[in-house]
Amino acid sequence: MTVTLHVCITCRAGQPVAEGHPVPGQRLHDALTAAVPAGVRIQPVECLSACSNGAAIALTGPDRWTYVYGQMSAEDAPQILEGAAAYAATDDGIVPWRDRVTIFRKRSLARIPPIG
Repeated sequence: MTVTLHVCITCRAGQPVAEGHPVPGQRLHDALTAAVPAGVRIQPVECLSACSNGAAIALTGPDRWTYVYGQMSAEDAPQILEGAAAYAATDDGIVPWRDRVTIFRKRSLARIPPIG
């Protein structure tokens, strides 16, 4: 089953951005689309309302827990994709804590129960 990795492409992550240059959220999105693992789709979104913790991402899937993570950057793309693949491999979205990538253990902003 496919899960969705939402990426806030408007996030400035508290940084000034020169006119005409991509914001940190867009740079993160671009880095993530380079090598998307099987079972994961990348969905750009306008805002995840985690501005003070940007750049933000969220992992969602049918009948799964949703996770929101912050303080991400383009340099984190390999770990994010590894974590997203582990999330996709679960039935309920819960990857055992010790098996989560380090940035998912340390930068979690919210865990939201499945709908339904």
